[in-house]
Amino acid sequence: MAEPGGAGRDGAPSAHADGARHARRAGPARVESARERYTLLDGNGRPYPSAVPGTLGGHRGGRLYGRLDCPSALRALARGGYRAQRVFFADAATARAAGYRPCAVCLPERYARWKAREKGGATGTAGAAGSAPHTAAEVAALMDLLAAGRRPARSLSIGHGRDAASRAAARAVAAAWCGDDRAERARHLREAGPHRTADVTARTVLDVVDWPEEAASWLRQARRLAAGAPDAWVVCGAPAGWARMARRLRQSTSWSAGRTFALASLGTPETVALAGAETLEGLRGVSADGGHWEVRRGWITFHPLPSHP
Repeated sequence: MAEPGGAGRDGAPSAHADGARHARRAGPARVESARERYTLLDGNGRPYPSAVPGTLGGHRGGRLYGRLDCPSALRALARGGYRAQRVFFADAATARAAGYRPCAVCLPERYARWKAREKGGATGTAGAAGSAPHTAAEVAALMDLLAAGRRPARSLSIGHGRDAASRAAARAVAAAWCGDDRAERARHLREAGPHRTADVTARTVLDVVDWPEEAASWLRQARRLAAGAPDAWVVCGAPAGWARMARRLRQSTSWSAGRTFALASLGTPETVALAGAETLEGLRGVSADGGHWEVRRGWITFHPLPSHP
C-alpha cells in the first residue's frame, strides 16, 4: 500500500523517507531528531515520530492497509496520485486498532477473514469497516462537482452499499442536494416576481438504490440504478461491493462512469483493481478533506485542497 522511497543505511530504498517529508509539510506530526526519521500512525490514528520504519502502508481515505510492495498502490504511486493519502503502521494490529482493514489485492487471505467477520445481519454489513463515515467537507465538495461544468446536473440517482456508513452518506447526499434546490428555487421565484414564471428546473433524486456485498448477479439493482437517465450518479460504499456493481452496470445498462461521482471510501487503487480500469474510466470523486480525485487510464489521480500558510 505504499511506495518505497529514499535510502536506508544499506542503500536499500526506505519506505518512509518520503512519508516523513510529507508529515513535516502537513504539520500534524514532526520528526524531531535524526533517530526519529519515520512518521507512523498509532492505534488511535494519530501520527507519531519513530526511529524504525513501519511494516505496512495504508490509504487514509479508503481506511485500508497492506504491504509496502502492494502492486496496486505502487502503480498509483508511480503516477503521483496516491502520496497525499498514504500512511504507515508498525504492524497489522495497530492498523486494525486505527480502524483500517486489509487490502484485498495484496492481503487476500486477511481480507477474506476480515470480510467474514464483518458479514452478518439481515441487512448485510459486509464491508462496513471499508466505508469510513462521510464528512461535511466531502459532501460540500460533491455538491460543487455536481454543479460544475457546462451542464450542471439537475437529476441524480444515488447508489450505496448496505453498511451503516454508506446508508448515512447516501442520506446526507440526498439532503444536501434537495436542500440546496429548495433555497435556489425560492430565490428564483422571488426574483421572477408575482407576474412572471421563473424558469427553474428543480433538482431531483430519481431513485436511491442499495446493493449487497454478495449477490448472484446484481442485475436487478443495476437496472434500477440506471433507469430514468439521470444527469449524474452518486455512489458510496466499500470497494468490493461497488466493483461488482460497477461491472454489472457496464455490462448490462447504459450507465456511464464518466457521469458518476463517488465518495471518499471508493477513491482507492483497490477499487480500480477490483472493478477493472476500463469499467471505472472517467469516474470522479471527492476526498474526506474536500479534495477531488478521478480515474484516468487506469490510475487514480488526487487533487488535494490547496495548502494555505
